[in-house]
Amino acid sequence: MVSVATLLLLRHGRTTANADGGLAGRQPVELDDTGRAQAGAVGERLRGLPLAAVLTSPLIRCRQTLELALPQAEPVVEEGLIECGYGSWEGQPLKKLAKEPLWPVVQQHPSAAVFPDGESMAAMSARAVAAVRAWDARITAEHGPEAVWLACSHGDVIKAIVADALGVHLDLFQRIVADPASVTVIRYTPMRPFLVRLNDTGGDLAGLVPPPRKRRRRAARPADSDAAVGGGAGAAR
Repeated sequence: MVSVATLLLLRHGRTTANADGGLAGRQPVELDDTGRAQAGAVGERLRGLPLAAVLTSPLIRCRQTLELALPQAEPVVEEGLIECGYGSWEGQPLKKLAKEPLWPVVQQHPSAAVFPDGESMAAMSARAVAAVRAWDARITAEHGPEAVWLACSHGDVIKAIVADALGVHLDLFQRIVADPASVTVIRYTPMRPFLVRLNDTGGDLAGLVPPPRKRRRRAARPADSDAAVGGGAGAAR
């Protein structure tokens, strides 16, 4: 595999809405105690990685996660990483939403799902994938192919990016899991993306840093006093 930049997709820690079984959407819900602990724990795993850039969804739960996990970082807000716009579904219990006629479409045919007064899942996927691919190309150009960078986003957004990386249709993205505070790793090569890790909640991340490229050594020129190959005329005696 050619040397390329490494993207770490971090899902925010658990929120009060996650704990209560509600659909947060773009509402300003914050991390609960468990989510803050998760953010601190993933920060220990990320510590020491030479991150060339840190991006975040504009929503507060992602920004809180990065404040706890990477307090020294200065995240860049990327609108393309924002949660899907669930429209009038936002703030409602998932148990209630599961009775809606649109629910099975979201689960089985999400590429056709358009949320009332909200965004389509296809549009969410397209803008999220476009955002991370554009940033990956930019970071590679600015920092080189050994660059490691991180983007903090949301479950459905990360799942859509993973589906694109795997080359599978958006209708299959509900088979992918991205837990709170999990890390998913993708490398975009000129030929195809590679999914390096998925929903990693406890593994060592140090091995994701590519080793520095070795420079080719120039062959040393023989000194003028070196004998020619074959030892010259006197070698035959």
